[in-house]
Amino acid sequence: MRALRSERLEFEGADGKVLAARLEVPIGPSAGTAVFAHCFTCGKDIAAATRISRGLAAEGITVLRFDFTGLGNSEGDFANTDFTSNVDDLVAAARHLAGIHTPPALLVGHSLGGSAVLAAAHRIPGVRAVCTIGSPVEPDHVGRLFRHVEGDLQAKGEVAVDIAGRSFRIKQDFLDDIAEHSDETAAERIRDLGVPLLIFHSPEDAVVSIDHAARIYRRARHPKSFVSLAGADHLLTDPADAAWVADMLAAWVRRVLPIESEHGEKHGGAHGGVTVQSLPSGEWYVQAESQSAQVRSRVRAQFLQEVTAGRHRFLADEPESFGGDDRGPTPYDLLLAGLGACTSMTLHMYARRKKWPLERVAVDLSHERVHAKDCEDCERGAENGAEPENGAKVERITRRLRIEGPLDADQRARLLEIADRCPVHRTLEGVPEIVTELDSGH
Repeated sequence: MRALRSERLEFEGADGKVLAARLEVPIGPSAGTAVFAHCFTCGKDIAAATRISRGLAAEGITVLRFDFTGLGNSEGDFANTDFTSNVDDLVAAARHLAGIHTPPALLVGHSLGGSAVLAAAHRIPGVRAVCTIGSPVEPDHVGRLFRHVEGDLQAKGEVAVDIAGRSFRIKQDFLDDIAEHSDETAAERIRDLGVPLLIFHSPEDAVVSIDHAARIYRRARHPKSFVSLAGADHLLTDPADAAWVADMLAAWVRRVLPIESEHGEKHGGAHGGVTVQSLPSGEWYVQAESQSAQVRSRVRAQFLQEVTAGRHRFLADEPESFGGDDRGPTPYDLLLAGLGACTSMTLHMYARRKKWPLERVAVDLSHERVHAKDCEDCERGAENGAEPENGAKVERITRRLRIEGPLDADQRARLLEIADRCPVHRTLEGVPEIVTELDSGH
């Protein structure tokens, strides 16, 4: 789970119109960038586009989704657009993303948006993977939806059509343009894609039959993958279906692409350690869950921190009672977690070496500051070995072990002793020297 910032932005489309967009930005180093192209006549804010984009961002991928010309909040007249202009808008979106972030390594297209990313991929430098979701093999599939109005179009030049309960105006130029993108042209583009391809499609898709996915797959060269979205509808209206797509897509991206930050750094903290960075105070952030890809809430960062440890990322925060947002464990929670994990690992390692039947270890930990006079080991709380003053307080961590398995009393007693030998325990007892330096690069 990653927190993410959702930004509104605008950029100039292919014909000079201002296009509306959203950028889903994961907090902390980005693991790459992507452009999401929505389905025909839909828009960037359709549920599937929003959920998948935020699900990817929750996994560390920055995603730009936008409204094509004449749709959503973008300028222009939809009647003056066609498939070629949509592809041009997609190229313009990728160019804008490259200017404000990094060139998109991933293109994702839903329905006709998938046909657009297949057509645009060769025009976008840096693309290293393509994904289609419920996409037709060639754009003329959409043109067939309007065969019944061809007579009126030829007579009037422009007619109103009903699409998914909404009225749109189309021109003869729209059908003429789609017809130019023939099945042979689409087949050539798919065959020459030159990057890994992932195809999602539902056998129950009533808008674009799964035969289209089969044709795309047959024409594509390896590496290529297909995932069946059994039970899903064309628009992925069930949040669980969109969440599954986001999770599977993120896992596939990690598999086929070298995941690096925008600064060329591999996943992980500085020098292989841990990096903690704060979120700018007062800005709005989205709390997302990759398993559901649903927005849980919008929060203003107060103490929220992004922790990067190796390839793992998570949040740290303070509880609401201390002025935080309670979006992650507290610093002391993390300290206790480190001691507890190290304790359990050490006991398991020792038991395996001794071939003892240890099955499970649970460690309950708590931290408190107690009066030195009530502390049995109060000399540990005194500075420089001096006796603590009356009324002084010392830090105390209580660790309670639950050891399961057919162990005898001597073995349990020995494991209790071994718990004190865990490396984190020794570090805490040893009063480590902490050196703080200012990064000269900032």
